[in-house]
Amino acid sequence: MSEALVLGGGGVGGIAWITGLLAGLADAGQDVTGAGLIVGTSAGSAVAAQLGSGLTLEELYARQVDPALQATEIMAEMDLDRFAADLGAALGEATGAEDLRRRVGEFALRAATVPEPERRAVIESRLPSHAWPARELKIVAVDADSGLPRVFDKESGVGLVDAVAASCAVPGVWPPVTIQGRRYVDGGVRSIANADYAVGASRVLVIVPMGAAEPFPSEKPLEQAVEELGAQGAEVALVEPDEASRAAVGDNALDPATRRPAAEAGRRQGRGLTIEWIRAL
Repeated sequence: MSEALVLGGGGVGGIAWITGLLAGLADAGQDVTGAGLIVGTSAGSAVAAQLGSGLTLEELYARQVDPALQATEIMAEMDLDRFAADLGAALGEATGAEDLRRRVGEFALRAATVPEPERRAVIESRLPSHAWPARELKIVAVDADSGLPRVFDKESGVGLVDAVAASCAVPGVWPPVTIQGRRYVDGGVRSIANADYAVGASRVLVIVPMGAAEPFPSEKPLEQAVEELGAQGAEVALVEPDEASRAAVGDNALDPATRRPAAEAGRRQGRGLTIEWIRAL
């Protein structure tokens, strides 16, 4: 394994933006979708699974911008101030990152959300193929009870739809996902991108739709993970949304209406990027 693609969280807007960015990079002769390892967290897990579906980048891009091809989504209405207050109260005085994740899990398990089967149907609609790809794919989620991370792959005995659904289970918004008798929440509770799971790659491209700031305290924040990968000899590039992309996604990345503008902005940004060590794979 020489190249790794690390895709972070960011809602349906993030899925669209990452897809557009990858298409724009390919337009500019910098196709990175053939990387030997993909690490996907939350929105990034959906894109990672889509990249292994057998569809071309153009086909995946069309699924973001063409209403006739878009996946069926559920509109998530959020009062961000109230959400932040409720989550802050639930977290209380957490004693460390693992304790904080347990508290987030408790918050997620108590929250009133759509039924789990209804949410799972959304993930099924997002994925053109429900089979694990042949390449190495790591999808990160967090056990709601223990607070421990779980990395799903094709050897884990867990279906791809369930793994992606778990990684995308935003606490307090979507229901925790039941897998093998355990309940799982969004992998972004551990880290926005979980880039440290790309260890061993000589070249790593990290794409973070929400930017590099961690939404929760983490024992392995993105900045530290990138530094450690570099110290181990990897060439690491980090891509965040530019101003136009942030404006395109807007204030609610969970709003399905953001998909087309986010994808288009991502493609424009990707076409203008130059990452020296990336070659067409």
